[in-house]
Amino acid sequence: MNEKSSYTRVEYERRFLVLSDTEWEKSVKSYSKLFEDKYLTDTRLRLRILTDSDSDRRIIKFTKKEASDSPYFRTISRILLSRDEYDILSQLDGQLIKKVRHYYDHHGRIFSIDVFEGELTGLILSEVESDDLEDLMSIEPPAFVTKEVTEDPFFDGGNLSKISQPELLVKLGEVN
Repeated sequence: MNEKSSYTRVEYERRFLVLSDTEWEKSVKSYSKLFEDKYLTDTRLRLRILTDSDSDRRIIKFTKKEASDSPYFRTISRILLSRDEYDILSQLDGQLIKKVRHYYDHHGRIFSIDVFEGELTGLILSEVESDDLEDLMSIEPPAFVTKEVTEDPFFDGGNLSKISQPELLVKLGEVN
């Protein structure tokens, strides 16, 4: 397998809540991606289909995020899959999440803005990544974010995949 089809790396990331009534939509790039994720039950594994808005190009990934002592970084491993491989693995038990990811350039940093669908409708999260922890912690978020939730495990993808709409609304009421 070549380097383009698989990798393992440390991911440095922060997450923030975004209020739906802010004007973030006016500043994002016209390009977006549709994410269709399946978090496999009782594992740290995720199947993902990414679809580009401008070309309809699809990428299928099988990913594992390792446990970490810090919510700000973790080791992530990825393998690119064929559609046939995805079809086989997608038969495993799991929970689905669907979201559209938009991109916002803020002081030379790219922030992703994820607008969730289905049971998670109403949730908008922004993420930013960096190459190391010191740089990550120095990043100033844009004005449209309301609260950092990096340290709150409720907002991890694996947990969000198990959340109902009423549970989400209660949590959003607590943190906003």
